[in-house]
Amino acid sequence: MRCSTPRKSRRLPDVSGELANPLQDTAVELWPEGAPKAVGNLELDRPRLTIHLPDAETATGAGVIVNPGGGYRKLAADHEGLQVARWLNRRGIAAFVLRYRLGERYHSDVSLLDGLRTVRLVRHRAAAFGIAANRLGMLGFSAGGHLCVAVGTRWDPGDDNADDPVERASSRPDFLVPVYAVTNGILRGRKADEYTPADVRVDASTPPTFLVHTHEDGIVPASQSTLFYDALLKAGVQAELHIYGFGEHGTGINPGDPDFREWPQLMLNWLRRCGFLTGKARHAVSGRVTLNGEAMGMAWVTLVPLDSNAPPARARASHAEKGRFEIPASHGVVPGPHRVAVHHVSEAFAFPNTGTYTLADTVSYQLGVVDVGSAPLRLDVDA
Repeated sequence: MRCSTPRKSRRLPDVSGELANPLQDTAVELWPEGAPKAVGNLELDRPRLTIHLPDAETATGAGVIVNPGGGYRKLAADHEGLQVARWLNRRGIAAFVLRYRLGERYHSDVSLLDGLRTVRLVRHRAAAFGIAANRLGMLGFSAGGHLCVAVGTRWDPGDDNADDPVERASSRPDFLVPVYAVTNGILRGRKADEYTPADVRVDASTPPTFLVHTHEDGIVPASQSTLFYDALLKAGVQAELHIYGFGEHGTGINPGDPDFREWPQLMLNWLRRCGFLTGKARHAVSGRVTLNGEAMGMAWVTLVPLDSNAPPARARASHAEKGRFEIPASHGVVPGPHRVAVHHVSEAFAFPNTGTYTLADTVSYQLGVVDVGSAPLRLDVDA
């Protein structure tokens, strides 16, 4: 049986009206008076970014600079650029797509200058863009991912004495999202001079990082992501790594793959968990949970805020602590109403060597909405 759909014209969408809207899809040159190390005055010599802002009603105050990939020779500007920006906008995140300078006309060290300048420029103009200067990240694909980790490991705090006010701003992204990125060209064995090692520069000041790769990537092996993750782990930097079993290189968000297309939502969950989607301060939480007045062998307390941008929190309680739990401010809550649940998973905590069962299945208790603040929580579950 043959299935077909009516053929449609391949007319490209007219975006000229959008591009004319100030601050909404507006192209901005990084250096209006001419970029450093420029070898000419062509389009390729003038790095710029396009600005894509979310609706004010849904804006979270977070911003992401997007670096399309293309092997430092071209830019996959649609599926690794504009469409990523649109996805971010629909989630309330401002996006800035970077058109950095490319080889063979320019070395990747010049692309790095463009990346560092972009962070400074967006941070300097954060108020005009409606974002927080301390919630600005960088996301990059493939070579754009290499630029992402290069910026994240070669940033500087800015020059307070610079005549150009943009240069006074820090070039450190607050978080990184390298997607199937090259992180060490020497160990990759290809274009080592262009893909300078970033993993060896990781230290405690490297921004928190969310990494994505696929096991089947035949262009940039997944070991390029594990290299960077291992360096982050050693340095004590917050990180999350996802390596999907299936998928080739260079697919962007890839709406056609039912598994790989989930990574942007996982990134969003991570950004929320890290506190990048809200400007409100997190607070420590403490309390005690019991079942019919007695501490459970082992149980989890889950606190999910009604504010969809505020981070969730959880804690484990047990007989050993008499049901008491503490969550530090770094992993805590933004005070306000939360849906509270308790999950009883065992009647044992110091597990016996006999492997004796104590609870046939997890028992979950939904405690409704509770105003969580600085006061200790007293959660008593009635079975």
